[in-house]
Amino acid sequence: MLSAVSLGPGSPDLLAPLARTVLERADVIVGYGKYIELVPSELLEGKEVFSTGMMGEVERSQKAVEHARQGRRVAVVCSGDAGIYAMAGLLLEILEAEDLLDSVPFEVVPGIPAFNAAAALLGAPLMHDFACVSLSDLLTPWEVIEKRVRLAAEADFVIAIYNPRSRKRADHLETALNAIREHRGPDTPVGVVRNAYREGQEVFSCTLGTLDPGRVDMLTVLVVGNSATRAVGGKILTPRGYHAKYDLSR
Repeated sequence: MLSAVSLGPGSPDLLAPLARTVLERADVIVGYGKYIELVPSELLEGKEVFSTGMMGEVERSQKAVEHARQGRRVAVVCSGDAGIYAMAGLLLEILEAEDLLDSVPFEVVPGIPAFNAAAALLGAPLMHDFACVSLSDLLTPWEVIEKRVRLAAEADFVIAIYNPRSRKRADHLETALNAIREHRGPDTPVGVVRNAYREGQEVFSCTLGTLDPGRVDMLTVLVVGNSATRAVGGKILTPRGYHAKYDLSR
């Protein structure tokens, strides 16, 4: 069995019960080194562990498939949800390329994705339609990413932004924010969450006009509000529309 296992944001308290069960039963655990560190130590005991650094996704996936072909129970761990910007898709692609879809059982074990964790810490910013965009152009052309950001802003989606800024592409975030500013006012609330539910957690809110890109890195998720989003008691709220249909005061 080959399992893409979601670890959630990183706190053991937010590891889904099914994910814990799959990890307990696994013979081999495969993952990026930083994500292996998120696995509770008791779940690693007695297991074969294979890890690599950044940019080792294909190597890790091929090794996991190799073990699974031998009949071993393999868990490929991912932060957040394995099916969102993580390893589930690559594992399926390799199984497809090696003509193993019918011979190697495969499953995706869901978890709490980063935008959910960030939203919970910010309040209720995702109560209406939203789009999620990664600014990493390692696998997607920047022109495509910028177009998606601009169209999401034009459609008035709340926008959750993954991988917003790194040293090699420090200007991408400002370019994306400028695309959003074409359709949003400077007072639009923005939530900034770094290391959600992990050591070093940082949560704050600002506006589209005051956001300092220098405070943002690859461990940060941004949530940019839509035209209805507002700050409420230190939290961010995107109303679903109840206030327009019902009397909410008593």
